[in-house]
Amino acid sequence: MKNFFKISLILFITLGIVSCSDDDDSNTDPQTNTIADFVVSNDDYSSLKAALDKAGLTATLAGQGEFTVFAPNNAAFATFLSANGFASLDEVPTALLTNVLLNHVVSGKVMAADLSTGYINSLATEASSGANLSMYVNTSSGVKLNGISTVTAADIDADNGVIHAVNTVIALPSVVTFATADPTFSTLVAALTRGDQPDFVGVLSTPAGTAPAPFTVFAPTNGAFVALLAELGASSLNDIDGPTLTAALNTHVIAGANVRAADLVDGTVTTLGADLVVDASNATLTDVNERVSNIIVVDVQAVNGVVHAIDKVLLPQL
Repeated sequence: MKNFFKISLILFITLGIVSCSDDDDSNTDPQTNTIADFVVSNDDYSSLKAALDKAGLTATLAGQGEFTVFAPNNAAFATFLSANGFASLDEVPTALLTNVLLNHVVSGKVMAADLSTGYINSLATEASSGANLSMYVNTSSGVKLNGISTVTAADIDADNGVIHAVNTVIALPSVVTFATADPTFSTLVAALTRGDQPDFVGVLSTPAGTAPAPFTVFAPTNGAFVALLAELGASSLNDIDGPTLTAALNTHVIAGANVRAADLVDGTVTTLGADLVVDASNATLTDVNERVSNIIVVDVQAVNGVVHAIDKVLLPQL
């Protein structure tokens, strides 16, 4: 009987030890493969790691949630620093670097097959409104972002999202960025850059926080220009004289205000060229000639203003 109790006691203690050992194993954190882990473990992303550390974003990309990260390699960062006059990452102001990095991050897990031509929002923001910046995705030949950065390796899976490698740092977009990246506005770009026009591109590239930025741009589509030429009996933009074209282009720009769709109210707004009448409920603009244009795409947010696409070219007094 004594031997029976001894054996039972030994078995009880042994099972208890095994049970405790199993409990310890179950509480051990599993090995992770977060976005931050991927960056740390790849030498070609050491500049991205250093940038994330400086901006305090490493913990975010190592944490909970799901993110899509367009990850620039070391060569992309070297080009970015050189192009912007920085000798090293240490010289980049932290606030600027943080917003640039956030411009590479999209909320949620977006696989390459889920991307389509059009606009998505990054986690970067515009200062005066706090609105997330837009990013133009072109999938006509691979994936190109804001007209400057190409995805070179897609769908690198991580525990908290997905990584797409890109070959260029995606700089904070100006309103000009979207005009040039989106082929819907190619005729508008041709008009803005015509030889007899003022330096519209230079003005509309004014950095955020510097007058006359921010801008609100009502951007006519290519179809809007086709309709205008038919209306005027013109065969091309070249048939429109310089002063008239300048005045017309100015009529599409509000200076000193980042007016998003939710901020539009019924009434008159003053542009650089002429007053427009806003009908907010019907999303229309009426110029001084009683010509009505529909706002067909809203809130394409740049760092120095916002773009709304319209379907008719607005004109000053003819």
